[in-house]
Amino acid sequence: MATSPITQGAPKTTEGAERRFHLYLAIAMSATIVAGFSVHLAMGRSTFAVPPIFHVHALVFFGWVALYLAQTALIAGNNARLHRTLGLIAFAWIPLMVVVGIALSLTVSQRTGGPFFFDKNQFLFSNTAHLLAFAGLAFASLKVRRHGGWHRRLMLVAFAILTGPGLGRLFPLPLLIPHAWHFMLGVVLVWPAIGMIRDRMVMGRIHPAWLWGIGAVLAAQLVADLIAYSHWGLALTEQYTAGTPGGERPMEAFIPPGFAL
Repeated sequence: MATSPITQGAPKTTEGAERRFHLYLAIAMSATIVAGFSVHLAMGRSTFAVPPIFHVHALVFFGWVALYLAQTALIAGNNARLHRTLGLIAFAWIPLMVVVGIALSLTVSQRTGGPFFFDKNQFLFSNTAHLLAFAGLAFASLKVRRHGGWHRRLMLVAFAILTGPGLGRLFPLPLLIPHAWHFMLGVVLVWPAIGMIRDRMVMGRIHPAWLWGIGAVLAAQLVADLIAYSHWGLALTEQYTAGTPGGERPMEAFIPPGFAL
């Protein structure tokens, strides 16, 4: 998450205000992730008694949350040198997140078939698509790190993708079957939408990075849906989960017998 070289001294008022805005939004996004998982843990819907990949996933992904928060705080405080140095971690951390994230999705698909309020095939392919979208946007952000406006906006959209699991635990998604996944996608995109509104209010225009970022997320979902609901996608999902607990649940989202919110 390295960024552009910063001129000596305090940043311009508008630049400083923008950096603080991204810091506040980073804090809000991180808080929703923590809140979502904490609420489920407190309600007994989550447990630490899970296979090791779950713990590795938590360590890696919450590590990114900490890194993103640190980076936004550093640049908001005009500490560009440490920001650039710490940002080098991202080049190795992003691929690690993709590998661990896909490994967890595959494990969950066989273990439970995914959350019951998502179609089994949709969960399998959409998770992978969004992980790749995250990685693509994050690396694109790093590539244009000398252009602060693009860098911070693309990175924010990438981070917004990761808020989905936390946010999903704060909404009654079983009541939104069969549209739970796409509903959550809309909620995730509220974060960049807030940035777009601020751009319009402060600059009088919307920075194109938002449109590219949101477009990438929507494109990833479109591709995921086309694959997931194709004959090939349905067959692959059935084949991959066959003979496992995940293969015993319906392909479509469903309400388990006796379930209550």
